[in-house]
Order: sequence, then structure tokens, then C-alpha cells
Amino acid sequence: MAALRPLVKPKIIKKRTKKFIWHQSDRYVKIKCNWRKPRGIDNRLRRRFKGQILMPNTGYGSNKKTKHMLLSGFQKFLVHNSRSLIFSQCILREPQSHCGKSSPAGHQSHQSQCQDA
Repeated sequence: MAALRPLVKPKIIKKRTKKFIWHQSDRYVKIKCNWRKPRGIDNRLRRRFKGQILMPNTGYGSNKKTKHMLLSGFQKFLVHNSRSLIFSQCILREPQSHCGKSSPAGHQSHQSQCQDA
């Protein structure tokens, strides 16, 4: 059986793949790399001086058409139970663009979802 393919598969463009790091986290061990917005009055990163690390802003956002898209080209949605599976099949007019993912639930509910699908 051939694998399912999406009806349209646009190229996913990531404007930035590197993580934004916390200011001076590369200098000190006790400062983690997770991003924090600088709030000091004299902070050169907040004041956007030349030569500093980049700050995240809305310009790095993804395209609306490819946001939350899997590498296979499908949009993912969670299926919690068999009723939501039937409901989602009725709502989705484009079955070639979305794929269901079983939610992290118990063994019995997972088996019932697989049987209903």
C-alpha cells in the first residue's frame, strides 16, 4: 500500500533555525541559555546596540500556510476519543491536508480509537 501524500506540499521556510540565547549566558556558567528579555535601563542588548546578539521579534514568525506543518506536509490535530475522531472527519473538508494524532491517553482508549479509525 502506498503512503498517503498531501494534496499540496509547500516548501517550509524557517527564517531562523538557531535558538535565541540569554544575554551573557555564554560568559557565565550559572546563567542558562534559555531566552529571557533584557529589562535593565543600561542594557546594551535591550537598547539594540550594534554587534550584540539578536533578539526575537515578530519578523521571525513562520508563514501562516506552513505554520505547525509537519515535514510530511500534513497539518496535525489531536484525537482524544472516538467521538472526536468522527467529529473531525465531518468537519474536515480537505482530508488530503490534515492527519490525526492519537492523544496521550490510556491503552484501552487508544485501542478503541484504532478500531474506529
